[in-house]
Amino acid sequence: MVNHGFESKRTRTMNRHLSMRSGNPALKASAFRKHLSAVTEGAMTLEGTVNKTGIALLLTILSAGYAWGNPAMHGLVFPAAIIGLGLAVYTVFRPQKSALTVPIYAVVEGIVLGVISMMFEAMYPGIVVQAIFLTFGTLGALLLAYKSGLIKATENFKLGVAAATGGIMIMYMINMVMGFFGSGIGVITSNSPMGIAFSGFVVVIAALNLVMDFDFIEEAVEQGAPKYMEWYGAFGLLVTLIWLYLEILRLLAKLQSRR
Repeated sequence: MVNHGFESKRTRTMNRHLSMRSGNPALKASAFRKHLSAVTEGAMTLEGTVNKTGIALLLTILSAGYAWGNPAMHGLVFPAAIIGLGLAVYTVFRPQKSALTVPIYAVVEGIVLGVISMMFEAMYPGIVVQAIFLTFGTLGALLLAYKSGLIKATENFKLGVAAATGGIMIMYMINMVMGFFGSGIGVITSNSPMGIAFSGFVVVIAALNLVMDFDFIEEAVEQGAPKYMEWYGAFGLLVTLIWLYLEILRLLAKLQSRR
């Protein structure tokens, strides 16, 4: 029998610990808030989250490789992007379904990444391999720095990264709207020194979101989130890694276009 008084106290404690833990909209305290009493299959573990992140990444890479080598998939980029967005939104609101939605999301996003990567590779040979190595190198370096205590997700750190992430997302949304009218924010696409500096800044912020994701997931494990949240944690990391990869790809393209 569930002790509801205990669960209520447990929920309040977890909310307090997890508030502002991550700039990633997929990894917010509200995502865990209503699920603490649902621990019927065991609790979320760090090992389980790592394993599911690996599975999601593998599915993304395999899907990207297939889309790269299959011209018939190139026309599916726009539908895949829309489906991916829909799955992401659904997953945020229904974490209980993460075990189903996250693998599908990984495959769909892999199609998008595969075609985008192929286009960049056609313009700048070798750029994709560089972007992949830099993405996973950044992941490994930041994980090591986080686990060693070299980087700590303090409250000021979290607030700063969350604010910067929100600002970047707002700029991208404005740029997208302006694109419908044949205009845009030049610094986002420009290969000028200012444009390169902006892309470098975005790469740094995307990378720092990984630190916040590590911290958030670790705290969620300590607070005893339900087992299915392992997939949700993997989803949050996957979203950040995809963003980081695309921003590194954009930055490298800007640098190479100046040669």
